[in-house]
Amino acid sequence: MPPPDLLRALFAAAVAAASPAQCVPPHLPAAPRGRTVVIGAGKAAAAMAAAVEQHWNGPLAGLVVTRYGHSVPCSQVEVVEAGHPLPDEAGERAARGILELLRGLSADDLVLCLISGGGSSLLSLPALPIAPADKRDINRELLRSGANIAEINCVRKHLSAIKGGRLALAAWPAKVVTLVISDVPGDDLSVIASGPTVADPTTSAAALEILERYSIAVPATVRHWLRDPASETPKPGDPRLAGVQNTLVATPLQSLAAAAKRAAAAGYRPLILGDAIEGEARECAVVHAGIARSVAAHGVPLPAPCALISGGETTVTVRGAGRGGRNAEFLLGLALALQGAPDIWALAADTDGIDGTEDNAGALLAPDTLARAAAANLEARALLVDNDGYGFFSALGDLLVTGPTRTNVNDFRAILIGRAEHD
Repeated sequence: MPPPDLLRALFAAAVAAASPAQCVPPHLPAAPRGRTVVIGAGKAAAAMAAAVEQHWNGPLAGLVVTRYGHSVPCSQVEVVEAGHPLPDEAGERAARGILELLRGLSADDLVLCLISGGGSSLLSLPALPIAPADKRDINRELLRSGANIAEINCVRKHLSAIKGGRLALAAWPAKVVTLVISDVPGDDLSVIASGPTVADPTTSAAALEILERYSIAVPATVRHWLRDPASETPKPGDPRLAGVQNTLVATPLQSLAAAAKRAAAAGYRPLILGDAIEGEARECAVVHAGIARSVAAHGVPLPAPCALISGGETTVTVRGAGRGGRNAEFLLGLALALQGAPDIWALAADTDGIDGTEDNAGALLAPDTLARAAAANLEARALLVDNDGYGFFSALGDLLVTGPTRTNVNDFRAILIGRAEHD
């Protein structure tokens, strides 16, 4: 199989391992004596709800919110589409609708909560003193600042009426079972979708410090709120959360392992570099390039043919005006670091099928990428400075376009070095 085709196959294997149809049914709880209410948020929420409907014995009702274009048909659970990565009014209406569904539940009832990446933006309901427009502005600046996902979600939780464990409080005294598809480095349940049913170890003071560290200007109302004790989230040990069950049903590492198995079947020795790699995308690319060069030159840390596989969530500090996406930025940085090294191919993509806000999942890199770019008068380094990885790979016809995958276990990167004998 040609290396570009194998790279696509590795990505497909990673995505399939996190398919809601595969990972949700084994974790469904027993039906309660009372009602079952299904709620949820995230890029996989609709697909997760469909999986529940297909395997649940008994009546269901509920509402989940997913990103525009990520919906699937459901017969008993209402699916609402809303804005991501910036929240919008549709998401706020959905959040209010979810809270309304939780009113008046009893201890005999079950709340089945379906959470996946993207839920922080999609399940957006500002705390009472916070204007929705102010929260959206803060979210936009955080996304551009280079802050990591844990820092961003710390702020989101403390500006929210529903995140950071507050959703579980609204469901009390009903039993809450949350099924989670992880999209964050380290699989921290309190960070995924800002942990709406998880006790929050972070503080309002930490949220204020993050805003100051990244020089994000906020209105006086936001500062006053973060200094108000009422802004604090429920903490670990809160008895109101004692009966909440949060279960990871799919993780980035599981998807990386599936890709590694596929690479081995094709004759490439797989090496998973890690599932929680963070940092500036272009700097992570330099490190990956160094490892690839070491393999090619010295057979260290393993001999070619091999596949270096990694996950996590890189960041991009936006300084240019180009069309980016952290995976396209990573791959453009990798191209410049490798400088056309022979027999090295790579793919970097987001497992949700959307790289940032663009229409591609990511892109592919070949040994001749920079040569073809030069022939097309593309200045790779200038485009990287302008955060225009999308423009670079689009001009070469090397974007990876999959459409929404309706799951999300974060970024996927694979680098093939050498060629297997039966390629």
